[in-house]
Amino acid sequence: MLPGATVGILGGGQLGRMMALAGSAMGYRFVALDPTADAPCGQVAEQIVAAYDDREAARELAGRADVITYEFENVDADVAAMLMDESYVPQGSRLLHTTQHRLREKRAIEAAGVPVAPYAQIGSEAELREAAARLGLPAVLKTATGGYDGKGQWVIRSEAEIAPAYAELSRAGTELVLEQFIRFDKELSVIAARSPRGEVQTFPVAENVHVDNILHLSIVPARIPAEIQERARSLAVRIAAGLDAVGLIAVEMFLTAGGELYVNELAPRPHNSGHYTMEACRTSQFEQHVRAVCNLPLGGTELLTPVVMVNALGEHVEPLLRRIGMADEAAARLGVEPKLHLYGKHEAKSKRKMGHVNVLAPNVEAALAWITETNIWRV
Repeated sequence: MLPGATVGILGGGQLGRMMALAGSAMGYRFVALDPTADAPCGQVAEQIVAAYDDREAARELAGRADVITYEFENVDADVAAMLMDESYVPQGSRLLHTTQHRLREKRAIEAAGVPVAPYAQIGSEAELREAAARLGLPAVLKTATGGYDGKGQWVIRSEAEIAPAYAELSRAGTELVLEQFIRFDKELSVIAARSPRGEVQTFPVAENVHVDNILHLSIVPARIPAEIQERARSLAVRIAAGLDAVGLIAVEMFLTAGGELYVNELAPRPHNSGHYTMEACRTSQFEQHVRAVCNLPLGGTELLTPVVMVNALGEHVEPLLRRIGMADEAAARLGVEPKLHLYGKHEAKSKRKMGHVNVLAPNVEAALAWITETNIWRV
């Protein structure tokens, strides 16, 4: 699918926006389907304003696009399956169906020969009590579908929390899963790209730091031994191939103090922890995703410079804009180059992801020092 073709995107958020910006530079056209008028992607591409389960709107998308992808995994899988009959959807609906459901996802990861944290399917409070006794506390109770940035989960730390945790999460009306709490040393992620022709590339490992269950920092290169970096990238390749993925798949992992790696979650799309690639890698994750779904040869993923990506939430936007508009003595002194990306969201709500900054630096310590000295991200 050569440049000049039109790429349809199910979803019009910031990931679609950055995908469209990267792909437009290559000569592709974009049209997004999203229920929010003037969505972030709709500001830089054409947009169909309709609900994700609107089949007529999905057919319109199919009629206007040569190839269809998605920017988040909670797209209606039935609509994606329908589009496969009416358009070219190289990612298919099977992987979407798998990653929309935590139990299906864990079983698929295990089938690929990759370890996950011990877990149990939960259908009642009695089953939760039995599983908690078997897996031990603390443990994490999650809804099998939905939930992101810490939503749809409860860390159960004592038996007294079992009943309220079950009562709260069972209200979602979906299956639940209890995961053994992994006492990890670091949280890592690897983004792999795979094309229909079977070519696979992985990006460098990101070391991730979360605050209030929202990604705060991605540090690259990750401060871990080279052997663990290679092992993490190998696991991501195994998952991409085992799940027959097309496009990007982000693999989130826990690293224990003993050097063990456990896969936590998957995302079959560009990922927040891959935003650092926009300036720091030979090819960005967004260009790579377009290349993969269009079956072009994949781009190189070499790291060009150390970098720390820091998310800008609603409460950070105003001080960040003031900072960007001033001469930056700390950046000059530390030898860093902050690169601002804002997503075009209309309302800067607290804890809402509004943008990010890629801090390019001679080393990650200098980038972290700049982030601390700005006093914008007070954590």
